[in-house]
Amino acid sequence: MADISRREFFKRAIATGVAGGMALTGAEKIAQASTGQEPAGTFIDMSLCDGCEGLEVPKCVSACRVKNQDRFPFLEKDSVIPNYWPQDKKEDWSDKKGLTTRLTPYNWSFVQQTKIEHNGKTYDVNMPRRCMHCDNPPCAKVCPFGAQTVTEEGAVLINPETCFGGAKCRDVCPWGIPARQAGVGLYMKIAPDFVGGGVMYKCDLCIDRIKEGKKPSCVEACPNGALKFGPREEMLNLAKARAREIDGYVYGEKENGGTSTFYVSPVPFDKINKAFMAQKAKQPNPEAPGYPGTPVNVGNFLETPNGVAAGILLAPVAGLFTAGYKAYKTMKGDDEGGR
Repeated sequence: MADISRREFFKRAIATGVAGGMALTGAEKIAQASTGQEPAGTFIDMSLCDGCEGLEVPKCVSACRVKNQDRFPFLEKDSVIPNYWPQDKKEDWSDKKGLTTRLTPYNWSFVQQTKIEHNGKTYDVNMPRRCMHCDNPPCAKVCPFGAQTVTEEGAVLINPETCFGGAKCRDVCPWGIPARQAGVGLYMKIAPDFVGGGVMYKCDLCIDRIKEGKKPSCVEACPNGALKFGPREEMLNLAKARAREIDGYVYGEKENGGTSTFYVSPVPFDKINKAFMAQKAKQPNPEAPGYPGTPVNVGNFLETPNGVAAGILLAPVAGLFTAGYKAYKTMKGDDEGGR
């Protein structure tokens, strides 16, 4: 254990607690603005995406899986997974690791496909899905454990070392993106029968690649140039220009208060949403998460009275958890936090 005084311990804990509180109340936006870092964005042109026709798994999905396979949850063989107390259930995807047709803890992106008639023409719709990386993500603001953060590049990250799998992040996500795997994480070491439900997993925008000046794996792998990556405003302008060019529609600019992921489609997204929800209703377990829709102009939970109250009430709690984790890492001589 590193040599650290009691005064230094509390000094760091308090400082980190303030930072955690800032993250939940929205004050971190001001702090990020002062760094001069321009947030990144993704433009996905659905008129160019064919879902990698002829391939069993689209190349963007394969690239994501290869890139992140070492970060997928790991369960010991014959692990006994407790139910999510006090409920008589658990979310275990460990026997479905190869599933690539929805979002799971072992599959952080997939391509939703459907056919839609619009203006007398039938369109093959292919929509690559993963975390939208919102401008003001409610998932990061309501986590009572401070397990989610937003980087200066605009990537929304989950720290698997501090996540208890409570799934509040998924509850407030309009698309229900984060996927939960039970039987892993910190709660298994503390009180597996009474606390927590696992760890939440999702796309992290390949933040390590971005920091190295590279593009996310999915963008680099697309054979049709349907995925583009760059400064957020530049990507939004490209999306709007493309929408005008094909008389299409933009998705992601206003949804959830604004995101850094912009889709352009020749088909209205309300029609796409209706088709996706019809597909979901026909699945063996329609209530299972991981198959998002495209609700148009959906609001942000943080802009509702309940959302404001949640942010205020949870800020000090999350800050305390974050402070404790940081102090623990410091006393172990490891100042690096997980992602």
